[in-house]
Amino acid sequence: MNEARCPGRGSSDPRWALDATAVLLLVEDDAGDALLVREVLADSGLPMEVTWCKSLAEACVFLDASPYSVCVLLDLHLPDTHGLGAVRLVRDAAPDAAVVVLTGVAENEAGLAAVAEGAQDFLAKDGLDAEALRGAVRYALERKQVERSGAELQAGRLLARENARLERGLLPTPLLRGAGCQVASRYTPGRDHALLGGDFFDVVESEDGTVHAVIGDVSGHGAAEAALGVCLRVAWRAAVLSGCVGTRQLELLEEIIGAERAADYIFATLTVLRSAEDRSRMSVIRAGHPGLLVSTSRGIELFEPAPGPALGLLPGRARWPETELPAHDISAVTLFTDGLFEGVVAPARRLGEEGLLAAAEETPGPARAAVRRRGGRGRRRLTALHGRLADDVAVLHLATDGMS
Repeated sequence: MNEARCPGRGSSDPRWALDATAVLLLVEDDAGDALLVREVLADSGLPMEVTWCKSLAEACVFLDASPYSVCVLLDLHLPDTHGLGAVRLVRDAAPDAAVVVLTGVAENEAGLAAVAEGAQDFLAKDGLDAEALRGAVRYALERKQVERSGAELQAGRLLARENARLERGLLPTPLLRGAGCQVASRYTPGRDHALLGGDFFDVVESEDGTVHAVIGDVSGHGAAEAALGVCLRVAWRAAVLSGCVGTRQLELLEEIIGAERAADYIFATLTVLRSAEDRSRMSVIRAGHPGLLVSTSRGIELFEPAPGPALGLLPGRARWPETELPAHDISAVTLFTDGLFEGVVAPARRLGEEGLLAAAEETPGPARAAVRRRGGRGRRRLTALHGRLADDVAVLHLATDGMS
């Protein structure tokens, strides 16, 4: 029966092939011992360049200048250091170097202590043979590579967790002052391994009972666009809380995107909505953004108010019309970004806004529960063929007692 074996010392497993650029650094002050080690190295068949240094100071100069993967054959008794301090100094000078300590016959305990200090292996110089040296060097380089990979993986995981905590903290919590307004939302960034994209949304209920909502989309898909989206969202919330409403909000956000964007070609689309305290009327301003789904007693309609230009396209010259509509027959509104309908759902066919409307009409049930399925339905239809979304997706649903 064949047994599975892990690669070990002297393994010929191709996954553990030596780095073609790896070099050997022999740190040994005794010329006789150095000659012995170099002769054994010549017989070992290791395809590695060998450099000999007679002191630790000389070795540190070499390590500092070497761009290659290095395996250090280190004697513990040197003119400028003695004992385990030599291992610590090599590790400080070259953290990525593999270290094999060379000991005397009666120094096994010292060799074990050196491994505990960070060396990858140890060998006795007396009776040293080519096979043992070849295996020790290969094992040391392999083990060091595993250590480096493990450290990089752990660092990546820690960074990912920190980024996830940061991004969760940047997602909005609706600021509602009573139970009269219900909010549901979905958010899926298009970037892999990200929780936040360039899309943004928020809901604020002011002290007079007016409900304000915004949804927007910064052009581009990187971390800089995500940061700009957060900046615009926070600025919008500050504007609402300070009493700045209507087109003045967009003028303010236009100034901010002009100051904060990384390049002049970056722009943002958005829709802002304001619903009066008694929910009898509603106003909508659209800046280059898609329309919104409106639920009434007649069903679900795609409503497209008169548009204005996206933020950042016409600095200082843009004008945005504000559309008023009666809200007494509106039970809910759903705002979304274009990532929800721009993906392909069949060969050479996008879902499109009409396809999104059809998907919404197929979803029965109470409004609050429906938005979760409705947003998910369009999203699932997109991801069924793609496997993942090509753009960020944000969906924001609002329903109030007064609207029902």
